[in-house]
Amino acid sequence: MEPRQPGNKKMPDFDQLNDRVIAESTSEPMIVIKTNLDPKDSTENNPYYHNGEVRNPKAFKAYFEE
Repeated sequence: MEPRQPGNKKMPDFDQLNDRVIAESTSEPMIVIKTNLDPKDSTENNPYYHNGEVRNPKAFKAYFEE
């Protein structure tokens, strides 16, 4: 009996994917809290926003402004 190889044969190997970033986990636990002191605009003082260089600004604001 042949061993089964589940999955789609057309999918590239996970190590070959270059369209996403997978961050390493931190060694310490983190907590992020949104307060009323945070800026109303999610692009203000945001290290992930660089002079309008965002592929999808609507999705960016939706993610950070929840």
